[in-house]
Amino acid sequence: MLHCSATRSHTAMYLPAHFSETRTEVLHALMRARPLAALVTLAAGGLDANHIPLHLSPQDGPLGTLRGHVARANPLWRECECTSGVAALAIFHGPDAYITPGWYPTKAHTGKAVPTWNYAVVHAHGALHVVDDRVWLRAHLAALTAQHEAASAQPWQIEDAPADYIEKMLGAVVGIEITITRLTGKWKTSQNQVPENQAGVAHGLRERARDHDLAMAALVEEAARGRVVR
Repeated sequence: MLHCSATRSHTAMYLPAHFSETRTEVLHALMRARPLAALVTLAAGGLDANHIPLHLSPQDGPLGTLRGHVARANPLWRECECTSGVAALAIFHGPDAYITPGWYPTKAHTGKAVPTWNYAVVHAHGALHVVDDRVWLRAHLAALTAQHEAASAQPWQIEDAPADYIEKMLGAVVGIEITITRLTGKWKTSQNQVPENQAGVAHGLRERARDHDLAMAALVEEAARGRVVR
């Protein structure tokens, strides 16, 4: 039997103090920039994960509210249909990059260096509620598309599609909403390295310049300016 409770005990990810990011505005910025979340819930058969773009409304609640939608055929919403909501974890992934010890100047002197991986992630916790309401869904989809169409020369709007087609599409999805009760950020961006190694990592990332390297280089440089841990 599925236990419909948003208050069950939880465990936290491993988070050394020097990798902790606590600024809500920084966490929200990553969530808005990279909205495709891994949404983890406890279903009847065990842990379940869905990959869903979530729209953040920062003004709704102390830590904000996440809204999204799933296909009506997705069992997630039926397993979460209870008045108390179901405990949920939305994981947002920022830039990540492999870090070679060859970028550490100290390696030439001591040889004491191993590879590692830098990354930035946000964990958003809260109770997931199902919203099966077409008015809510239409407003949510309008907000979601407005955010992601903003950079287009001719932004698409819901009104651009035939009304009967949109009504059919609305019937095929169900809304979900999570009022965030806990936000955790982990920025593993070489804060535990001495300044010369941080500079070496940033330089190496900018030279390699692939995938998320440039974005990670900027995070390493930010850490070097104000968050160095000896």
